Amino acid sequence: MPAEVLVAAVAGAAFGFGADRLAARWPVHDDGAVRALDWRTAVVVLAAAAACGALVPRWPDPVALLVLGIYVAALIVLLATDLDQRLLPDLITLPLIVYAAIVTLLPALSEIELNPLLADKAFGYASAIAAAVVAPVLLAVSDRLFKGALGMGDLKLSVSLGLMSGLALLFVGFLVATTVFAAVVLVLVLSRRITLRTAIPFGPALIGAGLIAALMR
Repeated sequence: MPAEVLVAAVAGAAFGFGADRLAARWPVHDDGAVRALDWRTAVVVLAAAAACGALVPRWPDPVALLVLGIYVAALIVLLATDLDQRLLPDLITLPLIVYAAIVTLLPALSEIELNPLLADKAFGYASAIAAAVVAPVLLAVSDRLFKGALGMGDLKLSVSLGLMSGLALLFVGFLVATTVFAAVVLVLVLSRRITLRTAIPFGPALIGAGLIAALMR
């Protein structure tokens, strides 16, 4: 394993641990409690280590790495808060929409390319805008049809995912992430860790889709 990948993975693991500890305290729990280390800590640490370790060799350009590094960091914090409280805070999801819009649409006003996921792609801007509209609409419609428990945080997150990834990458990332997510849920049900009536946050599947899309181009 190259040294830079190992360093990135270790740094990612440290960031993931910090994100988990942040989520254990913020937003403040209703009972004021601070969650101890548990399986959620391991999930966030491993996800952050894997994402950061894969990001470095995939995007060696410093600008691309910085742009996607900020994006991935926000997704990791959201993963931690959603696993801890089934909550995607506006304090992160709303600025992330603005961030995604700036790095994706800025080239339309200048010659500066910031979003490496859509750089040099035909109809990149149109794809980003379409995904930012289509993704939350499809999620909302499917949630109504299947009587799910999708929250507004999920819809807001899907807007930034669409802006950053575009239609094609987001679709593939979502397909892979939901397949893995469904397999994990099935294992948990069969092992009786959860039941079919257990409220399961959908945010991790969306976040997984965003992370996968960021590493796929």
